[in-house]
Amino acid sequence: MPKIHIVSNRLPLSINKNDNEISAVPSVGGLATGMRSIYKDYGGKWIGWTGINEEDILPEDQGYIDDILEKNSCIGVSLSSNEVTLFYEGFSNNTIWPLFHYFTQYTAHDHAAWDAYKEVNQKFADKALEVAEDGDIVWIHDYQLLLVPEMIKARRPSVTVGFFLHIPFPSFEVFRILPWRKELLQGVLGADLIGFHTYDYQRHFFSCVRRILGYEISFNKIHLEDRIILTDAFPMGIDYEKFHKSAIANIQKPLNEKSDLSKELEKYFLLGDNQRLVLSIDRMDYSKGIPNRLRAFEMFLEKYPEYIGCVTMIMLAVPSRDEVERYIQLKKEVDELVGRINGRFGSINYTPIWYFYRSLPFDNLIELYSSSSVALITPVRDGMNLVAKEYVACRTSNTGVVILSEMAGVAKEMGEALIINPNNEEEIAEAIAQALKMSIEEQQERMLLLQDRIKRYNVFKWSQEFLDGLHRIKEFQQNFLAKKITDKINQKIQSQYSSAEKRMIFLDYDGTLSGFKANPQDAKPDQELLDLLEDLQRDPRNIITIISGRDRETLEKWLGHFKVNLIVEHGVWLKTYGEEWELIANVNNSWMPQIRPILETFVDRTPGTNIEEKNYSLVWHYRKAEPEQGELRANELKDSLHTLTANLDLEIMEGNKVIEVKSGGINKGVAALRFLQNKAFDFVIAIGDDWTDEYMFRELGNHEQTKDCAVTIKVGLKNTSAGYKLESVGAVRKFLKGLTVLNTTKNQETQEV
Repeated sequence: MPKIHIVSNRLPLSINKNDNEISAVPSVGGLATGMRSIYKDYGGKWIGWTGINEEDILPEDQGYIDDILEKNSCIGVSLSSNEVTLFYEGFSNNTIWPLFHYFTQYTAHDHAAWDAYKEVNQKFADKALEVAEDGDIVWIHDYQLLLVPEMIKARRPSVTVGFFLHIPFPSFEVFRILPWRKELLQGVLGADLIGFHTYDYQRHFFSCVRRILGYEISFNKIHLEDRIILTDAFPMGIDYEKFHKSAIANIQKPLNEKSDLSKELEKYFLLGDNQRLVLSIDRMDYSKGIPNRLRAFEMFLEKYPEYIGCVTMIMLAVPSRDEVERYIQLKKEVDELVGRINGRFGSINYTPIWYFYRSLPFDNLIELYSSSSVALITPVRDGMNLVAKEYVACRTSNTGVVILSEMAGVAKEMGEALIINPNNEEEIAEAIAQALKMSIEEQQERMLLLQDRIKRYNVFKWSQEFLDGLHRIKEFQQNFLAKKITDKINQKIQSQYSSAEKRMIFLDYDGTLSGFKANPQDAKPDQELLDLLEDLQRDPRNIITIISGRDRETLEKWLGHFKVNLIVEHGVWLKTYGEEWELIANVNNSWMPQIRPILETFVDRTPGTNIEEKNYSLVWHYRKAEPEQGELRANELKDSLHTLTANLDLEIMEGNKVIEVKSGGINKGVAALRFLQNKAFDFVIAIGDDWTDEYMFRELGNHEQTKDCAVTIKVGLKNTSAGYKLESVGAVRKFLKGLTVLNTTKNQETQEV
């Protein structure tokens, strides 16, 4: 059984050193909860930073730390204080964190921090590679380790790699700001499965991959040259039963076992029948919208003075990076707002805001969740926010109201909450009033729906869904390998090729012999391709035919000096080497004046597109267009052309970033068979990359003359009628070079004889 290894910035336990004593406490966070059983059940390891700088670990400490790690199936990554400063506090939290949360004004572009980020990511990857064996699964977590997937995949392709991002992924307009945008995307694309909390984040990621790297995306799959990556949305859950049972246990505690906080809460409710608590729990971070929330509460007290004295906000702000200047300023602003509101509305017997600037134990959190009528959760940007789910799980009376920012990922799942814009303080104030006035019946109706959903999709279901996704993509990739040309298959094809007396070689051009370019004219043959064709044509047994959708003038200019045949415009024209061009089919172009205005309209509406006019077809190119707009317009164009082309007996052909309109009944398959008529070949090979080549694959694979001697090869990872697959243009050239080596060897043997 393959092992599952987890890689995250921190381990599922906190190792601390106080007064030269080492202690270890299990983490209670959502990730540690969801992952703890998985990696142990599957015999894996958890790789992460121990939390102690390597300079602070004495020789006598190391053995004790190693024992702790071994008992918990963990592997520690050693980091120096300088690495922690540059990698974690620097690039992770001064560059990625603010940028991904849309605080571009706080984003630092520090080259030293970037270098440290790369180096530390390599350290994590190296530790994972020490334990990951062929066939194992490595699941990497979060923004601190964006480069690790590619680092692992590059050295161990047989390992299945998963990556999950626990924070938002920003839109293209924001992400493009980053100088190292390509490197980060390539790093993440080392994974086989990439997970996000919401589809919005997934959509933003797709947009960046398309626009920055130019990869094709089909549904939720990203097509790289050598493999396909699956992406999906997996909204993270909580350990619902843990919180719910703890809330029940808290209610049932005898008085002598209750905490000091619980006793204070009970005293508060004894002040009157209308006493209500509004709960706010966050890290002290600029992404959480705490000042906006406080001003909204102040506005609420202004607008609804009847609640003064009976509604109190409990604000728990957990310290975070309190040595960083902007966090210091944030705390100062929060302190001043709390002081102002308490001074303005408070009295001897009433404090509007109970403000705690510290973390609280788990049991105290349960007490706060259980006692508060309203949970006020208003981040200006948040990847998920599990506080909202924890509050719902603790509401054993099925009452309570969640006021939730639409900018939090969890809002996608919690439609029964009162959804607000966190920047609209008046809307938040009104939502507080609405929540406090809501009837018990409505509260219970909303809360029961929330509880049912959150209980069903808990953290364990989340982790299992992700693992199922990893198994799916692994199976998908194995299915692709079923047609991939392995060394054994390559030897078989080479043997057929070597023994053949007369060979026909059909080669598509764009996407097969040459990569796609933004400007199609830039795809002219490079020296490597010219040398390759020269070597292929040197063997007299080879008859080479370039079969392409390009126009005849371009291909003749580029390849006319070679001993090759040319079939162009998807089978309209044929030129046998040494002869004149021949029109294969009875076609005309009288329909063009009716179609061209439609294409021109789409050119005018879509920047970066253009029309190419061939002899008997019109082509709308959209490779230079914005990817999303280009695909949208392509679908619109096909719809616009559908009825008209049917009436005119035309075909719409969709290639790689092109829509081509041409006369019907003509395709590469028909052209290939016509060329083979009355000719005796004992070996036929056809290589192409897009769906127009599928006609050729099907005809050659089914025709009586060729079905036993045809080798058909699809370039790319899509489904195909071809017998085999090659991943990329580079793989095609390598494959053909292998045949030219056979030519050279055979010719040498003949000369020796």
